[in-house]
Amino acid sequence: MQKTLYLYTTLGCHLCEDAKVLAWPVLEHFDCRLQEIEIANDDELVERYGIRIPVVRFEGSEQELGWPFTQEQLAQLFTS
Repeated sequence: MQKTLYLYTTLGCHLCEDAKVLAWPVLEHFDCRLQEIEIANDDELVERYGIRIPVVRFEGSEQELGWPFTQEQLAQLFTS
């Protein structure tokens, strides 16, 4: 079963676009899919991530990785 990487983002976030480009090779290597979560539609998510985006988290994990991060850090997140 394919694992999902959640990307907490918002419209017009250029850092989020950079994070997606960085994440694609890791997603392909681990056969994962990306699901973007728009934080602007949820007050709780805005409060939690508003000044931290982009933030990624793998499905089933509570461990998050905030920007800036590297492909190596993202791969470590997947394997932890």
